[in-house]
Amino acid sequence: MGKIMIIGAGGVANVAAHKCAQNSEVFEEMVIASRTLSKCEAIKSAVMAKGTKTRVKTAPVDADKTAELTALLEKEKPAVVLNLALPYQDLSIMEACLAARTHYVDTANYEPPQLAKFEYKWQWAYRERFFDAGITALLGSGFDPGVTGVFCAYAQKHHFDEINYIDILDANAGDHGYPFATNFNPEINIREVSAKGSYWQEGRWIETEPMEIKRVYDFPEIGLKDMYLLHHEELESLAVNIFGIRRIRFFMTFGQSYLTHLKCLENVGMTSITPIEYEGKLIVPLQFLKAVLPDPSSLGPRTRGKTNIGCIFQGIKDGRPKTYYLYNVCDHQECYREVGSQAISYTTGVPAMIGAMLVMTGKWRRPGVFNMEEFDPDPFMEELNRRGLPWKEDFSPLLVD
Repeated sequence: MGKIMIIGAGGVANVAAHKCAQNSEVFEEMVIASRTLSKCEAIKSAVMAKGTKTRVKTAPVDADKTAELTALLEKEKPAVVLNLALPYQDLSIMEACLAARTHYVDTANYEPPQLAKFEYKWQWAYRERFFDAGITALLGSGFDPGVTGVFCAYAQKHHFDEINYIDILDANAGDHGYPFATNFNPEINIREVSAKGSYWQEGRWIETEPMEIKRVYDFPEIGLKDMYLLHHEELESLAVNIFGIRRIRFFMTFGQSYLTHLKCLENVGMTSITPIEYEGKLIVPLQFLKAVLPDPSSLGPRTRGKTNIGCIFQGIKDGRPKTYYLYNVCDHQECYREVGSQAISYTTGVPAMIGAMLVMTGKWRRPGVFNMEEFDPDPFMEELNRRGLPWKEDFSPLLVD
């Protein structure tokens, strides 16, 4: 079918590369590109060791440098770029895709390096340029955002005339044995959870203090977990694209050990993104903290337990109130046995591959910049079941108060 270029060489890129290689009828060729070539080579070796018909190569590239990336795209001519680098690099990669007329897929929206604020306005501003170029930009093809948006589109298409309330619940019951570690990039993770929370209700945003709103939920296959309201990027697009919405919230589970360590780190200034001078050099405390914490890609062999991520919907069907819960349960050790990564990377990397595949095959392809829920959910939902993330339904779920 064609060639894909994966930009990035972390845990999610490892999963996506394995899943692309398992799907060689679509991804005949794959280029893994990153600033650190040795990491790309390690992923290539792991993929090739599993056996694949996909031709795999690697390339060094600095994704912050649009001209350098454009030159690589013009040399390799991939049909699709799958951006699994840092959110800070989204815009430079989108610029390169425009210059080379290459379809673009990512898993997280742009976030300025100097400002802990993530929203879609910077990428939505590219709509006209991608439309004029005749290429597709698919935003947020991970799990949340990503699958959660597809879940919403599926519920809207098949189960509701209007959806009034959505609660997105992200639970990780995995245990890696460390006193404190993050399951994805520590810098991005800590910036996200230490920011103010917010939710959309009755046409406006309501802001909360970090971790201000707590609920306890009994998750299928996981049990009772403490969860906290956060701001999350898919709220912004779903509030626009889902018909009848009155309120949408996002909750994520955290254990007490994680919260205690995070508060301590905040209190001593280690989560700050403001540069400080140390021995004549400017350093960002959070970036230093990232360097001393365990690498998330190393957690796979020691993480046990399951994740549960899904959406609870309340709305109207045929004039009557209806509730519906759509979710996935993923086992950390099963993920590690398959692709050498824990479930957090797996639940992001698999949807990333599926989004890229649907763009590659033309099932999700039209000029412009789009969020996941703007396309027909059925092909994506079918692939989730085929590619390792089967979904489950509950028509009488426990509601979040």
